[in-house]
Amino acid sequence: MSSLIWNCHGLGNPCTRNELVEIVRAKDPSVMFLAATWADEARLKDVKRKIQFENLFVSPKTNRGGGLDMLRRGSIDLSVEGFDKNHIDTILNKNKENEWRFTGFYGEPDTQKRIESWDLLRSLNHKFRVPWLCAGDFNELVRSEEKLGGNRRSHNQMQLFQDAINACGFIDLGYSCSKFT
Repeated sequence: MSSLIWNCHGLGNPCTRNELVEIVRAKDPSVMFLAATWADEARLKDVKRKIQFENLFVSPKTNRGGGLDMLRRGSIDLSVEGFDKNHIDTILNKNKENEWRFTGFYGEPDTQKRIESWDLLRSLNHKFRVPWLCAGDFNELVRSEEKLGGNRRSHNQMQLFQDAINACGFIDLGYSCSKFT
């Protein structure tokens, strides 16, 4: 099984939708987590049809921003266990020998509220005792070398994120492609 996790910054733009279609054709993911889609359900259903996915779960957007979506192929046994504006928590192959958990996560964009994201991660960490993949856009850095330009992150801000990562037992899987995407 393969997955695609993408902060797409809006599916309203036809170029973004076309890029998604091309990525799906090239990579053929079984499950997709899309963050910051900024799209209503009708547009999302149109995207689902274009990429030929059978299932769509929408965590509704708030105001103009946000919107988290989990799409999956029909052959994938996935159940949504919880969601809010910052995450969609799922179990794959529930109650089977190869059961595991996938959480699509979108960290609070407002730095003043980011501690709420880390508290949410800690809370989610205690929900299930199965192998867990948590991926998405955490809207935070672990090291200042991960950032190019703009305002510098405070050490304390990054340390709070690192503390949440450590509390959950997460391992950074890194990235591929260009350094700053």
